[in-house]
Amino acid sequence: MDTDFSESMGPANACIVVLMGQVHAVERRFWVRETSTDWWNRIVLQAWDDSQWLRNFRMRKGTSMELCDLLYPALRCMNTKMRAALTVEKQVAIALWKLATPDSYRSVGNQFGVGKCTVGAAVMQVAHAIKDLLISRVVTLGNVQVIVDGFAAMGFPNCGGAIDGTHIPILAPEHQASEYINRKGYFSIVL
Repeated sequence: MDTDFSESMGPANACIVVLMGQVHAVERRFWVRETSTDWWNRIVLQAWDDSQWLRNFRMRKGTSMELCDLLYPALRCMNTKMRAALTVEKQVAIALWKLATPDSYRSVGNQFGVGKCTVGAAVMQVAHAIKDLLISRVVTLGNVQVIVDGFAAMGFPNCGGAIDGTHIPILAPEHQASEYINRKGYFSIVL
């Protein structure tokens, strides 16, 4: 096998190999950006009382910690050589904060000292854990036919349930603006 290396690869590939020999790898100076978790570790966990938890997470601290205990089997993560895993408490808090506020993924990430993709992943993981571990324990339907018949009697045929709505902010039409003001004082439509 006395074949010339450049002949077996072709001239274009040989140029790439020659150029690659001249390219030097650049060592990264950091893995991720430096972020602060002081707000979560020192203020929320240690200083907030139940009223602050209720106002910001829509549940008391004790309820949140009980939820964490219930979701622990599905949400626990292992530390890696690259970084420490998010605690179950922090994952649940991120998800609750995102679901309780109109904040963006970026602002929630900045608040908790994580990236916006981490916020999205935490919300999805917590939602899946709740679905897998808790929904069957909390939500029961009862007799479905009785429920469907009840809605049909009220004028909603083929309906088995109803969910609460949410207000979507809008620019109100000029001729009917007053009809679009919600109880919180801004223009919206209900979804």
